[in-house]
Amino acid sequence: MPRYDIGQVAVPPIIALEAHFLASNNISAVQIRDDYERRRQVAQQQVQQEAAANGELEDDEAKEEEEETLELKKKRKRQEDKAIARIKQSKDFKRRKAYRGTEADDEDEDLAWDMYKKSKPLPGQLENCEICDKRFTVTAYSKTGPEGGLLCAKCSKLVEADQKKEKPKKNAANRNKRRQVQSNLLDGLVHHGPKSLQELCVEKVADNINDIDEFGDLPPALLDGLSQILSKRRAMTSRTLDLLLRPDLDTVSIYDCGKLETEDFKKIFAIVPKVQDVALHNAGQVKDEVIEYFLERGVPIRHLQLEAANLVSDDKWRDLFRRHGSQLDSLKLSWLDFSGDDETVAHLTRYCPNLSRLKLKKLFKIGDQSLEYIAEMKNLKHLSLRFVQPTNTEPLLKLISAVGPNLRTLSLERFENADDSVLQAIHTCCRHLNKLRFTENDYCTDTGFVDLFCAWENPPLSFLDLASNRDLDYTNPDGPKDPIGLASEGFKAMMTHSGSRVEKLDISSCRHISHGAFLETFDGVKTYPSLKDVNISFLTRIDGPVVVGIFKSCPQLRKLTAFGCFNVRDVLVPPSVALIGLPNTQDSLMIEGDLIVDL
Repeated sequence: MPRYDIGQVAVPPIIALEAHFLASNNISAVQIRDDYERRRQVAQQQVQQEAAANGELEDDEAKEEEEETLELKKKRKRQEDKAIARIKQSKDFKRRKAYRGTEADDEDEDLAWDMYKKSKPLPGQLENCEICDKRFTVTAYSKTGPEGGLLCAKCSKLVEADQKKEKPKKNAANRNKRRQVQSNLLDGLVHHGPKSLQELCVEKVADNINDIDEFGDLPPALLDGLSQILSKRRAMTSRTLDLLLRPDLDTVSIYDCGKLETEDFKKIFAIVPKVQDVALHNAGQVKDEVIEYFLERGVPIRHLQLEAANLVSDDKWRDLFRRHGSQLDSLKLSWLDFSGDDETVAHLTRYCPNLSRLKLKKLFKIGDQSLEYIAEMKNLKHLSLRFVQPTNTEPLLKLISAVGPNLRTLSLERFENADDSVLQAIHTCCRHLNKLRFTENDYCTDTGFVDLFCAWENPPLSFLDLASNRDLDYTNPDGPKDPIGLASEGFKAMMTHSGSRVEKLDISSCRHISHGAFLETFDGVKTYPSLKDVNISFLTRIDGPVVVGIFKSCPQLRKLTAFGCFNVRDVLVPPSVALIGLPNTQDSLMIEGDLIVDL
């Protein structure tokens, strides 16, 4: 490779070209090196200056922190002295000092210091954690340790977690026990004392119904109890229905058929071919094919009760009465808004001559004509009617006159147009009643009720329901001058006639009975030995003395319903009586002794 001489130095051609380029552009390599060295020295000087400055700052911060720590110590010392001085002036310190019986100052200081250490610091103060000895700021949420000291946030969480593990879970049955008791009371189930072994076993079986394959040979009474419990819990399904059916049964009662299908109803008559008593409530899926099925199989049903069987047509009802009516002894139909008209009732009276019990409630299509048809049934002993359509008085009078002499029970609900002549017909024609229900009427007068019970040749009644017989003009709370509905005189005449035998009495919403009439009837001297169930709901004149009089005059009383009786307060309830409808009744239960009320 050829070389070129630049001055006296021999250099390669490429380097010679670079040197020529730098020289032509006034660029000196020596100047570049000097600038680099100068910048490096300046940078080193800046680093040294910053390091020296940081050292001074750290020294200043250390000094300030040391001074601050000294100030906190002095402040905490002053707070401790003040706290100990307050402790020495406290009653607790003087009481402990007197208890120890010492007068030495050193012992006083020890006692005060001990009390100070055990006292809980106020929020905002510093304290050492009892467990980890870490110093932390006390807050209003600081937890107390096992030995009485305070805990930091971390230890508090750990201790709380341990306590949750050790704490036993509350029994849900105990938590809901009172609620279940009140629910049973509203259902009319009153228990005194512990439940029997049989009741407990039935409830346990119902709790584990999904794990049971069959009931075996349980007696019909227990099967009926299980049916009630399962229906109340809405657990009556196709599977649970199978458990309640046996070929040897003659009674099938299902109290909630809401989850059953049409095939399930057919299954009842297939498995229990000799059933004679059938009661199906909320039977919305009973259709024509179900009626046809048991008619074809010749099931010997004598007592039939169907509720809400709206999918059965009028033609099938008539076919049922025509083909099976002669075998029926009792028939109860309710809540039929699609079928069941006057013509159907005509077939009922024509083809069911042996009926002794008839109950027709909430059949939307029947009216006065049906009353005339029912009047032809001379063998009736138990009659219960509640119509939706308005009715006149004349057909009702004919009905009572025709069937009244043989009746043992009579229930007329919501016959709003009935007047005193109906009460007089009952007085004249009904001589063998032991149950009377006449409710929701605002035409009959108190005089009519007096005439009904005075000199009535009927024996004393065991069941009386005269609820909601009152004037509907609520702008006049005292009612008209001549009382409408069951008022004071009618109430006294009723109790005079049936008080010796009546077991259940319902006079709810009969708001024209005076306070004096109640006090005169239930004065604690007159006694009603058979009265067990009384409903006085929404009688605002009733107060504590009246309720006490009821307790005294009714020695066999088991249930008193008093919804809306807001003047009843501070009444001691005997342990054998279930008082329903008043708040905080549980707090007034008597354990023993007589009733004590300031009269």
